[in-house]
Amino acid sequence: MRGPGTGNKPLKDTSTSTGTTKPNKGGLEGVVAATTALSNVDGMAGRLTYRGYDIHDLARSTTFEEIAYLLWFGHLPNQKELSDLCRRFATERTIPASIMQTIRALSATADPMDVLRTAVSAWGAVTISGKPTIEQAIALTARFPSFLAAFHRLRHGQEPLESLPELGHAANYLYLLTGKVPKEGYVRGLNAHLVLLADHGMNASTFTARIVASTESDIASAVVAAIGALKGPLHGGAPAKVQDMLRAIGTVDNAEGWLRNAIASGERIMGFGHRVYKTEDPRAEELREMVRVADPESFALAHRVEELALMLLEEQKPGRRLYTNVEYYFAALMHAIGFSGDLFTPTFAVSRCAGWTAHILEQSSNNRLIRPEADYTGPISQRFVPLHKR
Repeated sequence: MRGPGTGNKPLKDTSTSTGTTKPNKGGLEGVVAATTALSNVDGMAGRLTYRGYDIHDLARSTTFEEIAYLLWFGHLPNQKELSDLCRRFATERTIPASIMQTIRALSATADPMDVLRTAVSAWGAVTISGKPTIEQAIALTARFPSFLAAFHRLRHGQEPLESLPELGHAANYLYLLTGKVPKEGYVRGLNAHLVLLADHGMNASTFTARIVASTESDIASAVVAAIGALKGPLHGGAPAKVQDMLRAIGTVDNAEGWLRNAIASGERIMGFGHRVYKTEDPRAEELREMVRVADPESFALAHRVEELALMLLEEQKPGRRLYTNVEYYFAALMHAIGFSGDLFTPTFAVSRCAGWTAHILEQSSNNRLIRPEADYTGPISQRFVPLHKR
């Protein structure tokens, strides 16, 4: 069964014309690369919607499974549709023996993002052929937590666990990591994170996935490429640095002095500012509340550091106001739940896999090869000199 898609159009410049026939925007800023019906990011208003539904409503009232269904099929599921999807997730969570063997062979010191990339590649090698399908999207999204939890337990000398069919996606992830049925507050917090980060317009990893899909490659190859993009510190690799900052500050009393010293020495204060949002990131607003409920002690430090950082950054550059981004309270929430820093970005991928696969399906449903041009800046018309005369 295939989800609804939209057509794809050539790259279009939406910024003010510079008089050139070939717009050259650093980082493709202001360039429309595709059409999508999946999510809409309104950076000026600070609004995010999935297929027209406001992210605040979704974060407070839905499960990750409902969001995955919405992205793949185009509408929120009824009870039967949701139950069917949950059963399919439960069936697909088991890791095939050949892939488990690959995970066992990896070094215990490997980066979990590299492990995830390798596991998806191994999965693609044994199961994937032909055009991307929703069935493949379900199987891959269901297995992301299993891949990560299996490696996490193995590197700590523990055997991987089988999932519990009665638990949802967020709860199973926590169970597979720890071997304990998780606290309800932690499940709510992690589920909200999974909902909030499932898709976010044409971000770097999603664009990467769509580029690969546009070549008519398979879904595993597109997701492997997306994982590689998400690993970068300018995209998904920043939350762990927020945790490092909060750990270094340690207490509320240390916060102002630490921040002033960091700013004076030119260090970047992590968790503030966003490429798209010109006001508060709506996802940060939701995660702030989740941290407040899940771990009041962690919240007290994170909230005070947030207040001071915003004040000091405004002092440093008056009139250039920065806002808290999703990475700040994402890191605080992951720390409150008990995740190690190197699981932050992989957990981002657990959520974003639903969005990646939805974009891959959308791209392949009405495909046009993504093939932009480049402005050549090298030398022109050089005279060739044979090797023996150089």
